Amino acid sequence: MALIENTFANTGELNAAFASKISLILSQAITEKGVASIVVSGGRTPLPLFKILSQQTLDWSKVTIALADERWVANDHPDSNEKLVRENLLVDEASAATFFAMKTESANAEDAVTVLSQSSQQPAVPFDVLILGMGEDAHTASLFPCCDQISQGLNLSSGEVFIATTPKTAPHQRMSYTLPALIKAKNIFLHLTGDKKREVLLAALSAENEAEKPIKAVVERAPVTLMWAP
Repeated sequence: MALIENTFANTGELNAAFASKISLILSQAITEKGVASIVVSGGRTPLPLFKILSQQTLDWSKVTIALADERWVANDHPDSNEKLVRENLLVDEASAATFFAMKTESANAEDAVTVLSQSSQQPAVPFDVLILGMGEDAHTASLFPCCDQISQGLNLSSGEVFIATTPKTAPHQRMSYTLPALIKAKNIFLHLTGDKKREVLLAALSAENEAEKPIKAVVERAPVTLMWAP
């Protein structure tokens, strides 16, 4: 297990430090190879981080931003992660970044897996920065313990980068990066706030079955930096 814990007094402190750290990693990647990538997660938790990160000074024109997962809804739908990122991260300084959209015109997410996998616009694996969240059922990205596709999504030998999933306890079909794609990231962060989420994480890490607690599958296989505040 490789969990590096960073605890902050409050979310304001966490987000300021986190944005600075991400900015440094992206800038270093640009210096070293000319481009950088960051894969983020949706939800309410990262919104304040996105606002601070979007104001960081770096060459955003050389950065590709993508999502760890997406709900299979129109990009102007209230539940769209793309909408959330466009309105909260792809603004100010970060408006110069390139965004890789997971949602395609396919009615069924399963029909888009091949298209996404062959896209020249996708950020190269390994990502420079990956920011994961976690649900109260210990799912991460759209690798839900309740979905029939969980075994395939966690299969390290699948050779797949993307997977379509259909959770039974949450709305909408989804598109998600697979476990093998996620754990290759150079810098993996788990962004959580509140005592409840910390309790869920600790319980997940002590669980025996990774398919029932998918976040465990990530932490067991790669160094993960926890960014947490009460």
